Amino acid sequence: MDQRPNTPASAQAVDVPLRSGHPPPGHAASPAIIELRWLVFLRVVALGSLSKTAAALDMPQSMVSRHIAQLEQQCGERLFRRTGRGVVLTEVGEQLLPRIAELAAGAERLADDIRSMRGQPVGEVVVGLLPTAVARYAGPLFAAVRAQMPGVRLHLSEGASAQLDEHLREGRLDMAIVLREETVLAGDEALLARLPLHMVGPAGDPLLQAGELPFAALDGLPLVVPGRPHLLRARLDRLGAEHALRLGVAVEVDSVRLQYEVAAAGGGYAIAAAPPPGQDLRLAAARIVSPMLERFVVLAVSPRRPHTRATRAVQRLICTMAEGL
Repeated sequence: MDQRPNTPASAQAVDVPLRSGHPPPGHAASPAIIELRWLVFLRVVALGSLSKTAAALDMPQSMVSRHIAQLEQQCGERLFRRTGRGVVLTEVGEQLLPRIAELAAGAERLADDIRSMRGQPVGEVVVGLLPTAVARYAGPLFAAVRAQMPGVRLHLSEGASAQLDEHLREGRLDMAIVLREETVLAGDEALLARLPLHMVGPAGDPLLQAGELPFAALDGLPLVVPGRPHLLRARLDRLGAEHALRLGVAVEVDSVRLQYEVAAAGGGYAIAAAPPPGQDLRLAAARIVSPMLERFVVLAVSPRRPHTRATRAVQRLICTMAEGL
């Protein structure tokens, strides 16, 4: 009986799927990127046996032997030698193995790309999320991609809006859910949500009891706002000047969570989207009106990464999820 010989660790790790047989149900066959005989060579290395290879590939052992013989004729050298337990690589075979394995892996990646062109989203998609978007999108997006796009590998990253924008410009993300201060969108950006801005302070604060207050009411109040050159801070400065208001800054912080914490401690009033109802009983919020201030949640894409069928499919999925929210 054939038994697997003691092969090198590099050889034991080789196990490249062949693409010459019938494709799985619902899948088109992939093109022959690399000659079948070389893939048979890799499978023989992995299994250490011609008979096991024939069984694994569902082909006659004589055909496996013929593929190997053709390779040896092509190379002008023996690639395997027989032992009492199967076959092992010759010195020439050992030298060829890593290069053939590398070619086969590259062929597999190319076949994936070609399948993607035929309508099957394939590949990695890197998505950035605001901390406030993680709970709403991370789990549902992962579950939907896994169910609807099995060939897509999702990579999620969390960061502040300015950090995500920087990563988009650098090409470290395919897309990201970020904040914008204006409704003017660039390129392939998609508007996901409009967030009314609120004044957020301690629960029970009489200024917040009405649920709304005019922008003019911010005059002279201690505010908890992002530091310059944050776009929201620039917008508040501009509006304050236009309405002849004195916007007093009690403290500058760099995240919404920090704004909430300082406001809850009585350190001032945060200007931010209202926390979800019931999330933090220490806080109360009143919408700012006259004028009503809004921020815009946008799905932005990187100008430096190629748009693929997979990235476009994930974009559409996020937009559909936003409509449901």
